[in-house]
Amino acid sequence: MKNHDKYSRVYFMPPVQSLKWTEKEYITEAPTWCSVDLRDGNQALVVPMSLEEKLEYFQLLVEIGFKEIEVGFPAASETEFAFLRTLIEENLIPDDVTIQVLTQSREHIIKKTFEALQGANSAVVHLYNSTSVAQREQVFRKSKEEIIDIAVTGAKMLNKYAAETEGNFKFQYSPESFTGTEIEFALEICNKVLEIWKPTDDGKVIINLPATVSMSMPHVYASQIEYMSDNLRYRDNVILSVHPHNDRGTGVADAELGMLAGAQRVEGTLFGNGERTGNVDIVTLALNMYSHGVDPQLNFEDIPSIMAKYEKLTRMKVHERHPYGGELVFTAFSGSHQDAIAKGMKWHEEKEPEHWTVPYLLIDPIDIGREYEGDIIRINSQSGKGGIGYILQQNYGIDLPAEMRESFGYSVKNVSDHEHKELLPNEIYDIFINEYVNVNTPVEFIRYNYTKNDHYEMTVSIRVNHDEHEFSGEGNGKLDAISNALQTKLGLDYTDLVYKQHALEIGSGSNAVSYVGITAKNGDVYWGCGIDTDIMTSSIKALFSAVNKMVSSLELSVESQLIESNK
Repeated sequence: MKNHDKYSRVYFMPPVQSLKWTEKEYITEAPTWCSVDLRDGNQALVVPMSLEEKLEYFQLLVEIGFKEIEVGFPAASETEFAFLRTLIEENLIPDDVTIQVLTQSREHIIKKTFEALQGANSAVVHLYNSTSVAQREQVFRKSKEEIIDIAVTGAKMLNKYAAETEGNFKFQYSPESFTGTEIEFALEICNKVLEIWKPTDDGKVIINLPATVSMSMPHVYASQIEYMSDNLRYRDNVILSVHPHNDRGTGVADAELGMLAGAQRVEGTLFGNGERTGNVDIVTLALNMYSHGVDPQLNFEDIPSIMAKYEKLTRMKVHERHPYGGELVFTAFSGSHQDAIAKGMKWHEEKEPEHWTVPYLLIDPIDIGREYEGDIIRINSQSGKGGIGYILQQNYGIDLPAEMRESFGYSVKNVSDHEHKELLPNEIYDIFINEYVNVNTPVEFIRYNYTKNDHYEMTVSIRVNHDEHEFSGEGNGKLDAISNALQTKLGLDYTDLVYKQHALEIGSGSNAVSYVGITAKNGDVYWGCGIDTDIMTSSIKALFSAVNKMVSSLELSVESQLIESNK
């Protein structure tokens, strides 16, 4: 692309190597989660939430299990102020939930913030000021010393107003635009703030290191976090937090590697809502941990309902391919994927292993409220026989023989390709019923009877063009005897009679289903299915269905053959 040389790497590596985090394999325990949906998320909406909507969203976050929730910037607007007062005065904050509010390092804003917090049972007051080179030079036009003075002054004011206000308060400091700040300077300003607050074991302080703008690859951010973790004063009494944004599409990776590097707390939003490309997605982070067998301490067992409420309140749409929550993330259209999933699901049903290992499915969709029906395998012109067969089996109890799946698969894909659309399970079922089940033209089965000596003698009645005929045949079994009669009296030539049957247990009472395949003289295989309350009748109907498909396909004349056989 043109103009690539106008860009450069504007982040800062630590002055010493910080790579201990690379020795860790995975995250072993959940961090403290802080939802910033009601602040970062809300301010990024085209239409910010009303007071009533914010209250409903707050309740959703509580139900999911968040113990820390940033509820806004109460000095920024009357709606923000009223929301916080409503939460406190109407006792809507559970005893085990801590609210968090944001404030700049300006006295009138800090004063207004503590007015809004009056009587709060447990609250984090989040102080921030921007520290990056770009912000210092272009926005504030201040020196490092002046930027430090802003932070220190704000920290002192938090001490002052907290002492004068009824409530229980914890402090948090963020060097906003941390990723564009020289690491030594970020460390210096954080330590200056810590010297003002002097955290203790009973009064810990949060230092939050935001990727306000993601500027580097995730391993750089992790090294920055590790360096800060190793060098912050009062480290045992500091809760190290990360707040990644997603400008480079690496928000989740930044958070995960940041946790490996020492972060104990993560700020983010549901489904990654937030300014520009958004905040880090806590749903993805939590369920990534879940996929490794670690309890994320958040409840996402009903993703569809959470997503529905999120979309209603934010007026945002969760993308179809969004990890875990998206409509299509557990869906396979590819034939090879469908076949592997179908076989994997069957293997798990049979073996009942301790751990989930189904191909192409990272976790069991059922565990987060998704359904197998219509979720895992969906059918279009790219689908394969395995997936199409799986749809029939899961939804309708139709367990096609392996050989028959290929024949039916072509029928379904031809319809999808011709109509240029995805086919729903009921549409697939209708294709199967119309093309394969109890096919009665041009030869209609009416009835049969038999006698048995050392072999079976069958008499079968059929109807062709409204005329009824009866003829007999012999064989080692009933179906074999009728097949011999059909071939003799109708002049048909086929071999390799393949037969399978089973009870039809879904939505059918006591019906039986049978499948028959026959191979014509030219080598083509024709399949039919029969469904009936009597298993023998279902088998005969399956044979007639296969015969009728062969007769129609090869344009054979059974009428003329009947005339000849009756002379």
